[in-house]
Amino acid sequence: MKKVSFAEFGGPDVLHLVDAEEPHAGPGRIRVAVRAAGVNPVDWRVREGQMLKAHPIELPAGVGLDAAGVVDEVGEGVEGVEVGEPVFGEGSSTYAEFAVLSAWARMPEGLTFQEAAGYPSVVETALRVLREVGVRPGETLLVSGASGGVGSAVLQIARDRGIAVIGTAGAANQDYLRSLGALATTYGDGWAERVRQLGRVDAALDLAGSGVVRELVGLTGDPRKVISIADLDAPALGVRFSGVAGSVPDALAEAVRLISLGKLHIPVERSYTLAEAAAAHIDSQAGHSRGRRVMVV
Repeated sequence: MKKVSFAEFGGPDVLHLVDAEEPHAGPGRIRVAVRAAGVNPVDWRVREGQMLKAHPIELPAGVGLDAAGVVDEVGEGVEGVEVGEPVFGEGSSTYAEFAVLSAWARMPEGLTFQEAAGYPSVVETALRVLREVGVRPGETLLVSGASGGVGSAVLQIARDRGIAVIGTAGAANQDYLRSLGALATTYGDGWAERVRQLGRVDAALDLAGSGVVRELVGLTGDPRKVISIADLDAPALGVRFSGVAGSVPDALAEAVRLISLGKLHIPVERSYTLAEAAAAHIDSQAGHSRGRRVMVV
């Protein structure tokens, strides 16, 4: 089978499309014929060697956590899923023609494989940081870097819970943020003052790692009311860095519920072939996205 792999840590150029042995589903796992794989910032952070404590790996290594595809192998002890069913979920080395998943759910009706591949890690992260930041109904949450996948999920889930949201993003994504129910403003010079003019901030999330943690603490007045998923230096300012996943099966179940109710939709901004994995990582690192980027197999 074809698989994206890297044999050394480094930039996008270390990614190569190689021939590899097919993986097989062990106990408690399933294998899918991958139709699409999510592109997440953690993918290029792992490739660069940034996440070795949270994601220890041996080289050469595959790339990717999220996938949507068709079940073609069911491991020992697995119940409730059959060969031939379309599923989405999380596993390892998902930039490949076949991948083993450790958590999965049946794809909601009406969702394409490309769309489904963009949800697993994104929704898990969104639910986790909302829980960790402790924002409550009636309060206002500031989301820095709000137009990407996690931001799109956070805005919609927060609004569904009765939480007001302010989002920062590039000028081209202001209407998109408003369509998700957020008050919107641009980042760049004077952004913190523009946020203050929009209202009180009770809690804040740093989703882009653009060096704004100090300002987020100033806006909330308490470093304990700020969570970052992108700035590894955040703890130096008393801000929690959230990088360890919670329950992926629970997150997938909540994703299915929200999608089925029409309360969660994350658009696919761009898709790439496996041979374009390096380009996908370059674009992901550049940010400025609207929704999700995915690999198509």
